[in-house]
Amino acid sequence: MKKKLYKSENDKVVAGVIGGIAEYFDMDASILRIVYILLAVVTAIVPAILGYIIAALIIPNKPDVVHMDHKEPEPKPEENKTN
Repeated sequence: MKKKLYKSENDKVVAGVIGGIAEYFDMDASILRIVYILLAVVTAIVPAILGYIIAALIIPNKPDVVHMDHKEPEPKPEENKTN
């Protein structure tokens, strides 16, 4: 199965971009966050923030997965009402 890049739902601080990249490359998100902060300082912050915003808009959220054993609750039968 081909891996896809998604924003992280479990490991997010702002939008889940760096957490999603960390999950994709099977890395520690804390290390990537430190690298991102260093990159932001070196590039005068604006390009890094702009890149993060663009990535947050482009990278999709992880789709909800419905398991085969999950069943929707059946609706309760309505009671017979007589007036």
